[in-house]
Amino acid sequence: MHGLKSFIAKLSLEPAIWITVIKAEGSVPRGAGTVMAVFAHEFMGTIGGGHLEYEAIAEARLCLKTPDTGMPLPADKRFALGPSLGQCCGGALVLKFERVSALDEARLLNILQSQIAARFQPLTLFGGGHVGKALIQVLAPLPFHVRWIDSRDEIFPDDVPPQVVCEHSNPVQAAVLDLVPQSRVLIMSFSHAEDLDIVAACLQRQRQQKDLPFIGLIGSATKWATFKRRLAERGFSEAECAQVTCPIGVPGITGKEPEVIAVAVAAQLLQA
Repeated sequence: MHGLKSFIAKLSLEPAIWITVIKAEGSVPRGAGTVMAVFAHEFMGTIGGGHLEYEAIAEARLCLKTPDTGMPLPADKRFALGPSLGQCCGGALVLKFERVSALDEARLLNILQSQIAARFQPLTLFGGGHVGKALIQVLAPLPFHVRWIDSRDEIFPDDVPPQVVCEHSNPVQAAVLDLVPQSRVLIMSFSHAEDLDIVAACLQRQRQQKDLPFIGLIGSATKWATFKRRLAERGFSEAECAQVTCPIGVPGITGKEPEVIAVAVAAQLLQA
């Protein structure tokens, strides 16, 4: 939302053209609903880059030079990603061009919020340690809304990305009950006992709701073997335990540094 605030602030100084992808056909760089804003000398957002975006920006700036009579801009325009644009994707985009000003703040906010709901996956991260902090930074530009939970006070840094919400929960596993449906869950608390309680709470929720598509636990194969025995003692079956991914991270990345683990885990989330 920081980008939106900058955008609204700039709109108070000069008008812009709001470009929306309203239709995507075939192989294209961005899908329907993608937006960007074009000002006289700069732009915010992207509809895919390349010569397509170059032509779209040129069209938008031509619109900016057209006197504002209060009437809508001309009809939506189709851009074919073929030889004429020097791109061989083979698809096409239909773009809508609209004039916007600071008076449109509420409408633009609604548009962006609906886009966020459609494009950003809910992710809950349990644990504010070194790997958790590194992962938050790696996830910052990726399409996830993150709920970051820890049982300890004053564990979170002062500055976190705008799509991250920090939360204290004690006992920490209590937060599992009200996770957003379809949340991805990553478990990496400071304590193996806490980790076990969180995993058990996730599996209990899966029994009832089956709405956590990814449950990832940091640790080794040895840790997971121990956890499986303890989960079996709590009444969870082999099939239920199979819903947990441990170790986490894409195979082949062997570094143990927090930043390396964070990249491997983020890549696995994108695959999932």
